[in-house]
Amino acid sequence: MQDFISARTYIILRTFVFQMQEEITEFHGGVHLEHIAEYEEIAHLEGKEELEEWDEAAMLENAHFEEQARLVEMTQLDEEDDDSKAKKVRLLDLVSAEVSTPVVAAKRRVWKKNRSQAWWDRCNEPDFPDSEFHRAFRMSRTTFDQLCEDIGHVVSKEDTMLRQAIPVRQRVAVCIWRLASGEPLRLLSKRFGLGISTCHKLILEVCTAINLVLLPKYITWPSHAHAQAIRESFERITGIPDVVGAIYTTHLPIIAPKVNVTSYFNKRHTERSQKTSYSITMQGVVDAHGLFTDICIGWPGSYSDEVVLEKSALYERGLDGFLHGDWVVGGGSYPPLDWLLTPYLEEQLTWAQHAFNERAEEALKIVQSAFSRLKGRWQYLTKRAEIKVQELPAILGACCVLHNICEQLNEPFDLDLYFPVQDDDTCCERLPWSHLSLERRELIAQSLLHSMHSGMMSY
Repeated sequence: MQDFISARTYIILRTFVFQMQEEITEFHGGVHLEHIAEYEEIAHLEGKEELEEWDEAAMLENAHFEEQARLVEMTQLDEEDDDSKAKKVRLLDLVSAEVSTPVVAAKRRVWKKNRSQAWWDRCNEPDFPDSEFHRAFRMSRTTFDQLCEDIGHVVSKEDTMLRQAIPVRQRVAVCIWRLASGEPLRLLSKRFGLGISTCHKLILEVCTAINLVLLPKYITWPSHAHAQAIRESFERITGIPDVVGAIYTTHLPIIAPKVNVTSYFNKRHTERSQKTSYSITMQGVVDAHGLFTDICIGWPGSYSDEVVLEKSALYERGLDGFLHGDWVVGGGSYPPLDWLLTPYLEEQLTWAQHAFNERAEEALKIVQSAFSRLKGRWQYLTKRAEIKVQELPAILGACCVLHNICEQLNEPFDLDLYFPVQDDDTCCERLPWSHLSLERRELIAQSLLHSMHSGMMSY
């Protein structure tokens, strides 16, 4: 007896089909073959593996009601004799009785490919070496657990009747491993025993959660009290006073997008590598310890550093006087603004100008080193992104948050992973230069030269 249809109903329906074959053929030529195939499919449905979720009980009821409607239609035909009508009415009553009988829903069947999760199961074991865990996920187990706790309420899912939800730790691990290794989705899928589309979905969900929950906490412009400590640190390193950050813009490789492809063409990288290159930009400001305090991500790779700056929220805040007399140091690809100090670009420099450029270079080393550690720790940033351009800002923003977390918690960084950045650009003088910035720069340059002379004389 079938689990989802009684043998009695099956025999009744089969008998009825064969008995009424000639009459059905007369009024509905050839339909009986379709009916036989339909009931054969219902009778043997249990032995099939389907790719989607099934509710066999609902399908059975629909089939019964459809057959009932067909029988009612046939009983209304004037050409039939009374004996045929009586026979059909009796069969109709039997089918109706079976339909009205409670049907026990069959177990839902879901097709699922068995995949090995041995690698992740091993990583998740308590005795898995801490050094191996750190090498795999770029952070200690303690930091990883804290990350899972912080975003768990956003990324967790409930178990369903069909399957158990993927645990939070595994969801986070899929994302972190992908960002750390840059491993293709096809290999990532095999490593964690999950489908390719599932892995892609998990990465986006976890990165979105990191941006939603942790970015406001870990990437913020320094408060007045914190800014004072940053000023002191920068002045101790560079000798330039009132500096709260250093700015730099890097490019991240992508595959050629389907729309606006010319906007993402990176001319400088193409000339350097002799291969057609496409990219998106990431502008970042860091403090004296290399922690990101402001980021602007996602503008096309054909944009100059100056254009990216002009389109950023930082530029708008600078125009509104948000920085309150604090200064940011940038390279020669940026224009001097009321809050932005840049090096001298003249070919023939005075001693004072040379002294300023040397000190400004120390600040630029801090931000360039931060980007080098960012790309080295999260090697996804060095691979050509194989996802949609509009999905990248969430992933890149999450990498910056994770960078700050690891740096603040003093997570060891493997120097072999250090990835030198090469994003030199020239200022196209799109924005008007600030006389205030030029005067401030000259004043600092003279002060630095005087300090150098004083130091030499005291020595």
